[in-house]
Amino acid sequence: MILRPESLADRAAVFSLTQLAFRGHPHSDGSEPRIIDALRDAKALTISIVADLQGQIVGHAAFSPVKWCEQAGWFGLGPVSVHPDLQGRGIGQKLIETGLEQLRTIGASGCVVLGDPAYYSRFGFTQDERFTYPGPPPEYFTVLIWQEASSGLSSKVSYHQPSTDNAAYF
Repeated sequence: MILRPESLADRAAVFSLTQLAFRGHPHSDGSEPRIIDALRDAKALTISIVADLQGQIVGHAAFSPVKWCEQAGWFGLGPVSVHPDLQGRGIGQKLIETGLEQLRTIGASGCVVLGDPAYYSRFGFTQDERFTYPGPPPEYFTVLIWQEASSGLSSKVSYHQPSTDNAAYF
């Protein structure tokens, strides 16, 4: 398996894979493929990595800028997709680790994720009351900090808003 940046030719495969990976998931509304497309179209997909297994896209991870307290260098992880037949084999973990390392390399301040805290804690994500995201239970919104933010700052995190009217907002 090869991890590599997404290419233009991968767009349809990433859409299909993401759709398949999230189909029937209890915490999904089915918008994940459209979120990736909207981020890509807005040129807000900072890092988009695919797992290529013998020419087939079997995994994908997206990283995009987020706003927090008007501080620069913050990113959001997700969606992350792995083909259902290959889940639990470390593909998602490798995609996430690779993307996080790329964020550190470009000098990111940190990364947030909305997801299972038991899973994302293995990468160093923890709950931090300074970072909030309305809606889901707060324990599902966690952060990984590389450059400590100024003390006293606390705010809601805002994800990039898609520019298309029919895309899901996140």
